[in-house]
Amino acid sequence: MKKLIPGLFVLLFSFNLGFSQEFLGNIQIQSQRIEGIDPSVFTSMKTSMFEFMNNQIWSDYKFKIEERIEFTMVFTINEVIGGDDFKGTLNLVLKRPVYGSDYNTDIVNLIDNDIHFRYVPYQNMEYADGTYSNNLTSILAFYAYIMLGLDFDTFSLLGGTPFYEKAMAVATAAQSSNERGWQGFEGPKNRYSLAENLLNPSYEELRKLLYEYHLKGMDEMSKNVDGGRMAVGRSLKYFQNVYDKRPGLYLLQVMLETKRDEIINIYKEASPAEKTSMLNIMKAVDPPNGTRYDMVNE
Repeated sequence: MKKLIPGLFVLLFSFNLGFSQEFLGNIQIQSQRIEGIDPSVFTSMKTSMFEFMNNQIWSDYKFKIEERIEFTMVFTINEVIGGDDFKGTLNLVLKRPVYGSDYNTDIVNLIDNDIHFRYVPYQNMEYADGTYSNNLTSILAFYAYIMLGLDFDTFSLLGGTPFYEKAMAVATAAQSSNERGWQGFEGPKNRYSLAENLLNPSYEELRKLLYEYHLKGMDEMSKNVDGGRMAVGRSLKYFQNVYDKRPGLYLLQVMLETKRDEIINIYKEASPAEKTSMLNIMKAVDPPNGTRYDMVNE
């Protein structure tokens, strides 16, 4: 099983056990700011997105029902132009179960401010790899592949590479659309930058952190709290190594935002020496939030 024996999940998936969709996702549409639009439009939008993400198969791997990847996408619609042109933001939260517990840890929690798409109620939402048909399906497909890559990275060292490559292919195909979020020259914090950061060997240590933090650290804590916490502590050094190369790296900032509160909670029962080591690293790599880490001593 992927969740119970991570080192063997690829081998087990190779057997003909039947396909299941990869995702068990929750889609939310927040449209409180919008007036003059029939609410059924947003109901239809939510249903279309839900079915697009959850009902199609995104990979060649076979997932059991209980192994599906949990996520929440919250689309906040801030503007509607002409009745079918929507602008807003997306908050994406991807979760992963921690072995031997009922706790789910966030793998990523990010905000995408460049959400712009056209939607007609009850329209067919179709997507084919390597092509661009519209911005909505491209945004959804991009994050589907990013989530698969991140999930696989937490169970297998650098296991998410094929999915990041697919996400980059989505971004590359979408560059012809002139929509925001897909171009490298727009700035260091967009969809293109996220895929590039995940594929760039210079920042590979952040992906090693995903593996060691979750598989060797969090998953171990149900059996051996001290041993698991030590593994988490060793993985934090990867933050420092990447920060020394590029302090403002988008992927680094996303991971710090995602893991900050969890790291504090993990270390509340740690020894003074462990707390000091964590504080030295996290205050150095996350200076705007340095004082928050002092909560570990409360």
